[in-house]
Amino acid sequence: MEFRKFDIDGPALVVPRRIGDERGWFAEEFRADAFRREVADVDFVQHNRSYSRPKGTLRGLHFQLEPRAQGKLVRCPRGHILDVAVDLRSSSPTFGQHVAAELTGENGHQLWVPAGFAHGFCTLEEDCEVAYLVTDYYSPEHDRGLLWNDPELGIEWPVVEAEAILSPKDRVQPSLADLDVLFT
Repeated sequence: MEFRKFDIDGPALVVPRRIGDERGWFAEEFRADAFRREVADVDFVQHNRSYSRPKGTLRGLHFQLEPRAQGKLVRCPRGHILDVAVDLRSSSPTFGQHVAAELTGENGHQLWVPAGFAHGFCTLEEDCEVAYLVTDYYSPEHDRGLLWNDPELGIEWPVVEAEAILSPKDRVQPSLADLDVLFT
């Protein structure tokens, strides 16, 4: 298993090693000891999964406030997504910046999104499943969002606003400048 770091401190790309033969392949997708040593000393408490039928479905950008902030280990077991994490740590030198990775069922890559980051993804093909482990339970009262297409973020989404398939909630999230609560 390989752990690739980004220019932004915190997120990591987890690349499982696949061992294959004529039958297919085998991979260790998660090892707690290696993850703790190389990425973050966390415990995962909940496993979430979403299914998006149409290409161009955009979910996010979501996060939970302290004390229920969540770290997420995200993978795409079926399909192809662009996965994004935005730094919301107010004291961070990379505040407001983001990392992005293409996750597919084929490449098996996973994106670690630490607490203090907003998370979202866009489907690049039809019939995508996204699965992720989280470090705290879902808490509706701590659930927040960030406007997916805020120009200040500079995210190059693979879909234009008129074609993005969004929930009503995700269409009206605040911009980065209008967020009232940030992480320290």
